Amino acid sequence: MKYGYFDDAKKEYVITTPATPYPWINYLGSQEFFSLISNTGGGYSFYKDAKLRRITRYRYNNVPLDLGGGRYYYLYDNGEFWSPGYSPAKKELDAYECRHGMGYTKITGKRNDIETEITFFVPLNYNGEVHKVVVTNSGKKPKEVKLFSFLEWCLWNAQDDQANFQRNFNTGEVEIKGSVIYHKTEYKERRDHYAFFSVNAPIDGYDSDRESFLGTYNGFDNPQAVAAGKSNNSVADGWSPIASHSLLLTLEPGESRELVFILGYVENSLEEKWESKNVINKQKAEAMIAKFATADAVDKALEELSNYWEELLSKYNLASGDDKLNRMVNIWNQYQCMVTFNLSRSASYFESGIGRGMGFRDSNQDLLGFLHQIPDRARERIIDLASTQLEDGGAYHQYQPLTKRGNDEIGGNFNDDPLWLVLAVVAYIKETGDYSILDVMTPYDNDTSKAAPLSDHIKRAFDHVINNLGPHGLPLIGRADWNDCLNLNCFSMEPGESFQTTTSKDGRVAESVMIAGMFVYIGKEYTALMEKVGNTAEADRATMEVRKMKDVIMEHGFDGEWFLRAYDDFGRKVGSNECEEGKIFIESQGFCVMGGCGIEDGKAIKALDAVEERLGTKYGLVLNNPAFTKYYVEYGEISTYPAGYKENAGIFCHNNAWIMCAEAVMGRGDKAFDYYTRIAPAYTEEYSEIHRMEPYVYSQMVAGKDAKRFGEAKNSWLTGTASWNFVAISQFILGIKPDYDGLKVDPSIPRDWEGYQVTRSFRGDTYKITVKNPNHVSAGIASLTVDGKVVEGNIIPVALDGKLHEVEVILG
Repeated sequence: MKYGYFDDAKKEYVITTPATPYPWINYLGSQEFFSLISNTGGGYSFYKDAKLRRITRYRYNNVPLDLGGGRYYYLYDNGEFWSPGYSPAKKELDAYECRHGMGYTKITGKRNDIETEITFFVPLNYNGEVHKVVVTNSGKKPKEVKLFSFLEWCLWNAQDDQANFQRNFNTGEVEIKGSVIYHKTEYKERRDHYAFFSVNAPIDGYDSDRESFLGTYNGFDNPQAVAAGKSNNSVADGWSPIASHSLLLTLEPGESRELVFILGYVENSLEEKWESKNVINKQKAEAMIAKFATADAVDKALEELSNYWEELLSKYNLASGDDKLNRMVNIWNQYQCMVTFNLSRSASYFESGIGRGMGFRDSNQDLLGFLHQIPDRARERIIDLASTQLEDGGAYHQYQPLTKRGNDEIGGNFNDDPLWLVLAVVAYIKETGDYSILDVMTPYDNDTSKAAPLSDHIKRAFDHVINNLGPHGLPLIGRADWNDCLNLNCFSMEPGESFQTTTSKDGRVAESVMIAGMFVYIGKEYTALMEKVGNTAEADRATMEVRKMKDVIMEHGFDGEWFLRAYDDFGRKVGSNECEEGKIFIESQGFCVMGGCGIEDGKAIKALDAVEERLGTKYGLVLNNPAFTKYYVEYGEISTYPAGYKENAGIFCHNNAWIMCAEAVMGRGDKAFDYYTRIAPAYTEEYSEIHRMEPYVYSQMVAGKDAKRFGEAKNSWLTGTASWNFVAISQFILGIKPDYDGLKVDPSIPRDWEGYQVTRSFRGDTYKITVKNPNHVSAGIASLTVDGKVVEGNIIPVALDGKLHEVEVILG
């Protein structure tokens, strides 16, 4: 069942009913000010950090769902009222449509001959959210309606806002000037920032106190001010400050009224905080408001935003015979990669913005999906991440985006983390040719006195693995590896303890075969980089270590039919046919094969065949099988989930991509693309009532075959699934890979494909690459020509002339 449709020409997903299976959201903002917005106007906004600079309030786990936070509008018409986005009033509409586009959302609702169209977006280089509201009388009689706006301020620190009520109910403060409501809680003391909500027209009333607007016992669906058709002109004094305007609109038949509302954020220096005693300096806010004083100015900014996304999405463009594939590659997957770059795993409808900052592992992987779009910002992110690295090569698991410092509460000792930095640096240099990043003096633990070249950071990251080996010579797992829920050193029996931060063992026994596979795969990349920069001694040393690890994997990490997952603290196998449950895991199969383990003797093929046989479902590959049905204290959190959910045999979409890559490495393009279509969002649209999450972006997890809700997704948007699936389809299946000396062409596609065309920007040039498959093979290059000239091998050389180059590839 569908709840909308793709409008590929406009790069929009069009939702045709407010009754989606779950709120289907979009993200606004691409620099410092960000917003989440659902198809009915729910969500919230923040500046840089969803925990420390939360601007509007949102209630997670709320009843009703997605009510209790948002930017809402109400229309009052002769004694009745409704919301143009359906929520929060929840009155039936005569017509409804929501268009989620690239950095904007447009919601249109119609009732009683009043059509209201609201466009929400965050303009470029602007710390605010703009709402263009157009109210039209589509009837044959004059209309007099009242428009109410509404949002609720968060008292800045989102965690404290929902906990420290004995203080917070006494601190709320606002100022009101003209048509602008300013939120200045704590501004007179330690804060240098305030927020505002404005409209570009005289108002008939306002409210800034929630109880006055709603009524003590009313919900957002029945605010007493709206029901009465009249604002109370309340001024918040403690309790819960809000911002609401009311405007009387008189409309002739066919007449429209355009209004511009702005939710903005301002910082003032200590010397410039005040206009007079207790009156905030509003100069910056007034300048922001003046910038969008007219609807024409808003339209121009929206056009600039559209051009910005058009430019970003033009860097990699696919023309194939499959519309679903085209829209995923050209639009939605790249768009989601940019969102994960901005927000990592911090703020979504499943991540509260409080529990996690920017992940070290997560952000390094996210880089892989957007490097081709914004390499300069990728460079900055790499330096930010490396600056939180520890001197032994380890890393803080997370850092806060506002401070860019490592998160002490979580700490480190997730032993896969360092290797992701190596992969990110390699990918950046391959994309840009910018070797100078290796010379950037970069602090350890944000201490500039401990700065060293970035090349030293990736060397220490590489060495962190070989300096932390266990009894079999495999890497120690630490608190966890990529699978945060495989906690082999935790042994927790205390309710409420964090599996990730509780460590009961010395950590010198439990080993990870997955990290070993990563080390071989990423270690080869590190070796090639060292060779490229002329550091042959380091390249030789790294080659030896990679070879040793590969031998250890084949001796101690292969279980006869597939690769083991780990060894636990007792030295027992995890992910073995000898185990009662959890006999096979997906992660090590992917990375060991990607690293070239078992290719020569057929063991790689055995492992991949076992993946399909034991982990395969119609909705994707489950993480492990059989699912755990009891708590294994020696395994930790993974065994706490009910069978089929999350890491316990759920379909974890992130690691499905590693199997796609592994199948492509083996030249099995049919199977690689088959796995791709099982989880790619556009292919799930037909069964949205089962999948439930947005059919235009990836989710982290889909309930596995052991779950009662098999096929139902959770945790959409902020997931490494986005970047790795873009890597899988663009580099491993379609086979256009950035390399040091050019673009490597190495497809692994379904045999029945006739061909396809990729237009790829690379180091200032544009390459139109036409791939033809007359022999109906999956892999192999028969010929390669660039601008009509035959090129030996499969590397398209870099031209560096800023021109368009025609490339023809014949498979065979």
